[in-house]
Amino acid sequence: MPHRDSPWKTPAPAHPPRARREAEQRLHGVNACLAAFAKRPDDLRKLWLVESNIPAFKPVLAWCVKHRIGYRVVDDEEIARLTESRHHEGVCMALLRREPPSLEHLLAAIPADKPALLLWLHGVGNPHNLGAILRSAAHFGVRAALLGDASALSPAAYRVAEGGAEAVPCVAVGDVARTRERLRAAGFSLAATVVRGGEALYANPLPARLVLLMGAEGEGLPQSLMEAADLRLRIPGSGAVESLNVSVASALLIAEWARGRT
Repeated sequence: MPHRDSPWKTPAPAHPPRARREAEQRLHGVNACLAAFAKRPDDLRKLWLVESNIPAFKPVLAWCVKHRIGYRVVDDEEIARLTESRHHEGVCMALLRREPPSLEHLLAAIPADKPALLLWLHGVGNPHNLGAILRSAAHFGVRAALLGDASALSPAAYRVAEGGAEAVPCVAVGDVARTRERLRAAGFSLAATVVRGGEALYANPLPARLVLLMGAEGEGLPQSLMEAADLRLRIPGSGAVESLNVSVASALLIAEWARGRT
């Protein structure tokens, strides 16, 4: 097992050159880092971890030794500085930044005769909400999340997703009308979520090929997306509160779609 004096260690610079930093992303959180390594080990470029995390990361350390990838055993303060977060869980990875798939590539990869669920997240930039949504999406097999700004997927969102961000690709989409046209051509119905009015979520089965439109808390969905929807869904409740947190609402909607496929 490696330790602070291990000959395995290859020094990893704390501040890589600017061009290299721009091509890399830093992730933190135990499950987020382990999921990223499991999905794309060849993208790993550097690793920092505290000594107590060595047992959990033994396969990663062995990979680093075999492929001459630099790693360092450091203290909490060093990782907090590297990640600019106190919620780092004692590990930080530098990986090559992935290019998100295009909508065309995504739709081409989904069999035309199979059920599929996509999320269209408009303005959901809070990393805790976005990460929680991706975690639920991964659990229930959502194919992808469509985002207006793919850069919203921050290291904090990766950590909260607990590995879900590796299982659910995030696709950047722009023009609403054009995106709606492509989704409908691929056989998808679009469902907007509303607080009042609309159809109760549990009233009727959801379409097998569905895009759930979720808006940011407070602002909700813009009119352009509301008009793009084929149906409007409401989560029935007691009325004691006006609405649910967007990550909770997303989990309920995703779970109900998945229940109809079993």
